[in-house]
Amino acid sequence: MEWNETIIGELKALWAEGLSTAEIGRRLGISKNAVVGKAHRLDLSPRPSPIRRTDRPQGAQAPAPRVTGPTLAPLPSGPQTIAAPTAPAATTVSPVAIKPVAPRRLAAVAPAAVARVSACCWPVGEPGKPGFHFCDGAAVAGKPYCAEHAQLAYVKIRDRREDAA
Repeated sequence: MEWNETIIGELKALWAEGLSTAEIGRRLGISKNAVVGKAHRLDLSPRPSPIRRTDRPQGAQAPAPRVTGPTLAPLPSGPQTIAAPTAPAATTVSPVAIKPVAPRRLAAVAPAAVARVSACCWPVGEPGKPGFHFCDGAAVAGKPYCAEHAQLAYVKIRDRREDAA
């Protein structure tokens, strides 16, 4: 597509009418993206966003204004002194409102129970079928699988020198 003065003039006129970029492209026989690119290069006024609407339903509030610049007060420089907190004023409470609560005792936990033994996460069967489940064997420390499935999942890398021979 070659842009000449007549097509540029038509583009500017259709743009000023407020037509969509797709409609301008149809009328000029070019793509929408070509219209957008040329309008940008000609520095034509931007189109209003089809997403942001100016007409609001009744009862809708205006959006909150955008905050530009710093939102917090600047920190003071130099040494700072912090005032000691003051004691709150004493309040009187009737004895009826205070109910004694029995202290709760935590259950003793054996150290072996604290060390959690994780289960093997190897899938067995086909997901979605009735017999699908996970291996559920004791997992090897630091791995998500049991010893048998860890051998399948973690294959040792062969030495390249073996391939060269």
